[in-house]
Amino acid sequence: MTTRTRRQRQRETNTQREERESGGGTTGIDLIGEDLLQNILSRLPALTFASAACVSHSWNTLCNRVLCRPKLSSAFSLNPSPKGAVEEVVDKVLSEPLRPHFAIACVSYASSLKRAQVHQLITQKLGSTIPIVTYKSSGIIGRNAITNDFKEVQWHRTLQEDPGAEDDNLSSKTVTDGILLVVGFLPGLKVDAVPLARPIEDRQAVLVDEFVMDIREFTAYVSDCTSPAGIMMFGGLTIDVKPVLDKLDYAMSTETFIVGDESGHFLYRELVDSGKPQRRPRFKTLGVALVFARDRNKPHGIGEIGFHVALSSGLSPIGPVFKAAAVKERRDLNDSSTWLTARREEHHDILDGQTMLSDISDEIGDHFEYTGLYIGVTKRRKYSVELEKVRWISSLAFHEVSRGDEEYLFVYGSGIKTGDSFRFYYSDSSTASSSCSNVSSYFRRLKQDQHDGICPDVGRAAANGSNKEIFGGIIFSCCGRGEPFFDRPNVDSSPFLENFPGVPLAGTFCCGEIGRCSSSLYNQEGQEQSAVRCCLHAYSSVYLVMSYTPALPEH
Repeated sequence: MTTRTRRQRQRETNTQREERESGGGTTGIDLIGEDLLQNILSRLPALTFASAACVSHSWNTLCNRVLCRPKLSSAFSLNPSPKGAVEEVVDKVLSEPLRPHFAIACVSYASSLKRAQVHQLITQKLGSTIPIVTYKSSGIIGRNAITNDFKEVQWHRTLQEDPGAEDDNLSSKTVTDGILLVVGFLPGLKVDAVPLARPIEDRQAVLVDEFVMDIREFTAYVSDCTSPAGIMMFGGLTIDVKPVLDKLDYAMSTETFIVGDESGHFLYRELVDSGKPQRRPRFKTLGVALVFARDRNKPHGIGEIGFHVALSSGLSPIGPVFKAAAVKERRDLNDSSTWLTARREEHHDILDGQTMLSDISDEIGDHFEYTGLYIGVTKRRKYSVELEKVRWISSLAFHEVSRGDEEYLFVYGSGIKTGDSFRFYYSDSSTASSSCSNVSSYFRRLKQDQHDGICPDVGRAAANGSNKEIFGGIIFSCCGRGEPFFDRPNVDSSPFLENFPGVPLAGTFCCGEIGRCSSSLYNQEGQEQSAVRCCLHAYSSVYLVMSYTPALPEH
């Protein structure tokens, strides 16, 4: 063979290779046609799908066509082995094409499931390029990774495996171990974890303004504004999250959703290069927020993701409206409480805690000792961030009642001032059931693409006439609810499951449900309800519903 012939064949080989790499050539599997190849790619698990996208330009185009819409995937495992549980949930959520943009892992408080170990295992499985939050919850809501059965599971509660079985010992077990994994793919959004911190040497100096500015800086770095589409907040055990939520409510646009869990043990991983400051050696993390920001460089042809928040309240108001008279606060390192006396509105007699509780007990009746009792305090306070203009904000804050004596009413938490008005609220399953029905009605209207709801929609929906699709939902439900509260299973999940069957739904049982909405849901009297916000709830369920409006096709 001559040198000229060898060079000619080498040029032909290089050309064929370049054509294949650029999608211009034809391989054996390409001969089956694009439609059939796309169908095959759509059935691949996530890791294999990611590899297929790297085969050639034409395959990458097909993969982008397969995964052009947002997706939420979730699963839980009750396997007591951390490694086994993580493998089960990861295999399930990655059993279909998916490019994770964020992940949330909920872990039980049982000692066999170490939070740090679970966090490390999930990080290894999902990679180092996405934000991940792992935290301990009071229970999980979702589908079993093995059986695909939907359940609301509360730790240390009895879980019915076969309600029809005659032998209770065979039909139920006490659940102490479990993991829920939620993974989301949100094209058109950027997601990162932003920590809330304090200096190690100063326990009282919570850097709330810096936290707000970090969220704004990240949002401005990836978006065209400083207020994100949404914030999912996870608080720690050593912080009062109420002032933080009030500051977020002040600082963020009304279109920004705010949901989450008030308190728990958590770990997180954030993106390193995301446009926000990195606070490390001299700071202790007290909470973390997953921030969802609109991407200014959203790929062409991608539609609009919308977020919709609804609330099912399990608190019912009772008794008259009071005004705080004398107020004392007691603080320690990890907790705080308030002692107060009060007078009824338009009355002058000052009432002690024992008198107030006796009157409320008479109204509630025989179930008083089994009832969760709170006061809902309307607070009007000044807020600002750094040197911004001060603005008055009215909010409704719930404080659990501890006890009362002949001098004071004792409640948990701080921030109550003389002159603040408040009302008693008690936990009531009938109120909660009725509220769940209202949420279900709202979801029916949402399904019909109507925008009038019990809690105003937040987030932007593209007003282009395209059909809105619901692609996922997340629930934050009070640990006091669930089957023991309603005396039947899956009540909190039912509004979503009834209206969006087959759509992924996941959730957690919390000790304090975060959800930004109007106080009108609590039947506040004598106030401009639309101006009074409530971000932290009790005996409630907060629903975050995610929708997608496809982009209009080009003509």
